Amino acid sequence: MNIAVAILIVGFIIFIHELGHFLLAKANGVTVTEFSIGMGPRIVSFEKKGTRYSLKILPLGGSCMMLGEDEAINDEGSFNSKGVWARFSIIVAGAVFNFILALFLSLIVISASGADIPKLTAVDEGSPAAEAGLQKGDIITEVDGQTINFSRELVYHFYFDPMTEKSVEVSYLRDGKEYEVSMAPYQVTRYLLGCIYAPAENEPAKLLEISTGYPLERAGLVVGDIIIGIDGTVINSGKELSDYLDANPMTGEAMNITYSHEGIVNTVTIVPELYTSGYQLGWVYSFASEKLSPLNVINYSFKELKFNIVNTVKSVAHIFTGKVSMKEISGPVGIVNMVGDVVEQTSEYGIGTTLLSLAQFTILISANLGVMNLLPIPALDGGRLVFIIIEGIRRKPISKDKEAMVHLIGMAALMLFMVFILFNDIRNIFG
Repeated sequence: MNIAVAILIVGFIIFIHELGHFLLAKANGVTVTEFSIGMGPRIVSFEKKGTRYSLKILPLGGSCMMLGEDEAINDEGSFNSKGVWARFSIIVAGAVFNFILALFLSLIVISASGADIPKLTAVDEGSPAAEAGLQKGDIITEVDGQTINFSRELVYHFYFDPMTEKSVEVSYLRDGKEYEVSMAPYQVTRYLLGCIYAPAENEPAKLLEISTGYPLERAGLVVGDIIIGIDGTVINSGKELSDYLDANPMTGEAMNITYSHEGIVNTVTIVPELYTSGYQLGWVYSFASEKLSPLNVINYSFKELKFNIVNTVKSVAHIFTGKVSMKEISGPVGIVNMVGDVVEQTSEYGIGTTLLSLAQFTILISANLGVMNLLPIPALDGGRLVFIIIEGIRRKPISKDKEAMVHLIGMAALMLFMVFILFNDIRNIFG
């Protein structure tokens, strides 16, 4: 089931990408020899006005094959007979359509569920945030010169640029007025059990994720187990667990944790593990979505698109600089695994929540595909754009044989990279 859903999502995104090429090619008078949905042998096909339309057996993506795209053909309808800007628009249209898809889905998701506004839900007493005057209810709008629109943006900001002892410049909104403060983070050492749960008031303290090698995993707990007691204190909800741990900070002393596994109650003794989280400001912000007005839905949909594009660009840059490990890159197998996680974590809340979560995931993948295709790498759209731009500057095309050779080498390199990604996915899942 997860594989089928992942194939449909990726296939649809690639189909939209190829549709962009197709529509701009037709608009510029380029002959499209074949436009197909899927890959592999044809199931059904027909020809109309010089274009063969095909449905192929594998529901993964599609293709837009244009006359004279990779060779010099003396024909009015050939790709290379068109001007620089016509060819530029055709090639760039694939990524643009991916961005349009991401924007359209953002409108649906944000209209239905709202946006995660970075509103403070708590400020630790005596913390840098408290000393700077921040209060519960303040909305963070900027950190170190970067505009912040979503709570996720705060997470990614400090992921790409971790806090140090250096002061952090923060702008925030309170009662419609914006304020600016400077805060010096403090270093925090804390203990962890190695889990993630939702601190919801009306939901049990169900474990959503368990970190490998941490105390809960070593004690035999698994995702889906429910914490129902700690050292004799009954825990009825995720919020009660959160409140208990706030009131009783973990140390290196043993804890007796009672949990339910498939209806069977067990108690284990666990020693929390020392974990230095680095520097903190002493604030907590909400990840809950807030409903927005129709105008703000449109506004935040564009912001959602920008957020995904910018994060993809930053991720690529950090891969090349070594700040992001190659182990963190996912390919097709990783996508299937992530789809499975989305479905598993949302299925109990109903089909509507699952569909919205899958739409949110599709926004991420579509924006990623758009950005990646624009990278100036041979065999990708970005690599073709480089040759078109060079031609526009020098007013003379580069030899098609030379361009074809460059793209062939690029394609071989991409194939090797995909093999690495496949190996990486399998290692991350089973390793």
